[in-house]
Amino acid sequence: MIKQIYNLNYHRFNSKSILISWPNLINDDVLFDVLSFKKSIQLTNKALVDVINAYSSLLVIYDKAIDNIYDEIESLKLVYSNKKKDTVESKIVWKIPVCYNDYFGTDLENISKKTNIDKDEIIEFHYKNTYRVCFLGFLPGFLYLSNLNKRLYFPRKVQPDLNIIKGSVGIGGNQTGVYPSNSPGGWNIIGNSPVNFIDKDKLHKISFASPGDSIKFYPIDFKEHNYISKNLDSYIIESEVIND
Repeated sequence: MIKQIYNLNYHRFNSKSILISWPNLINDDVLFDVLSFKKSIQLTNKALVDVINAYSSLLVIYDKAIDNIYDEIESLKLVYSNKKKDTVESKIVWKIPVCYNDYFGTDLENISKKTNIDKDEIIEFHYKNTYRVCFLGFLPGFLYLSNLNKRLYFPRKVQPDLNIIKGSVGIGGNQTGVYPSNSPGGWNIIGNSPVNFIDKDKLHKISFASPGDSIKFYPIDFKEHNYISKNLDSYIIESEVIND
């Protein structure tokens, strides 16, 4: 697939990093251009600590202070202009079980009242979409997912909850995601997944999913949630590769 070339903005972020920005959009075209550029930078520049992507930006972090910011930006522009235009998109779809109910979905009732959508419809709207992994943050293993049904857009809480339990599936604005560990947070919780979203033994890749992958949720009942929770050592997250 031929990709668009964007007019990017380059700025010094601090003495050791440069921030590269795309148009402020959340869509696959921008995301895969970001990921393609990220890969090209990693392949061509060895003086890096990390390259971190968000929805429409890259933070390029160097191992020492940048001597000449203008020369380095020109080098990055050259990498971007020479990168492959026919970027191969990720074809991996991870299938994640979620128990949607009032016990786990502590904000289902409030979302239903405020949106005038039945709770069963909220659940169906949520699991019927396929989501794109855009990036990981604010906790290790927290997947920021795009492609939420527009009818489910719902603002984050003004007063965050102090303790959201591990596996909680939430909606925050036009995004959805899963809390990989117990944490404070301001997203609206609609269910819970019993699987582990982080692998502490794999420091180089703490999550099973990577930016560009897809996530497909499917509903399970309370009994199945308990069974998976008690057998995590042997549980393998199902995935498939989609061929066009």
